[in-house]
Amino acid sequence: MAGRNTLEFTQDNFQSEVIGSSQPVLVDFWAEWCPPCKALGPTIDEIADAYSGRVKVGKVNTDTNQSLAAEYGIQNIPTIMIFKNGEIRERLVGLKTRRELEAALDSALRA
Repeated sequence: MAGRNTLEFTQDNFQSEVIGSSQPVLVDFWAEWCPPCKALGPTIDEIADAYSGRVKVGKVNTDTNQSLAAEYGIQNIPTIMIFKNGEIRERLVGLKTRRELEAALDSALRA
């Protein structure tokens, strides 16, 4: 389901890949059974390609990483979080456009 630059984040690698990242990280909390999540998938992959080398982009399957979803208070999916220096910079809930996601990423890159 992931594009060539879209990573898979799990409980095992979240600390090193997201919290410890020197780059901003876009995290898509999603599930296989969620139609809006599936609709957002291609947009996430496009952003991963467009921002390759500047931003990490990845997905967390909330069904297989329930403790991670609970830790971040994920109640509705899709939820997009943008992390920078290990901290949540932005939280977007629901189906968002590429433009909305890029605006949030550009803001994190400038900050």
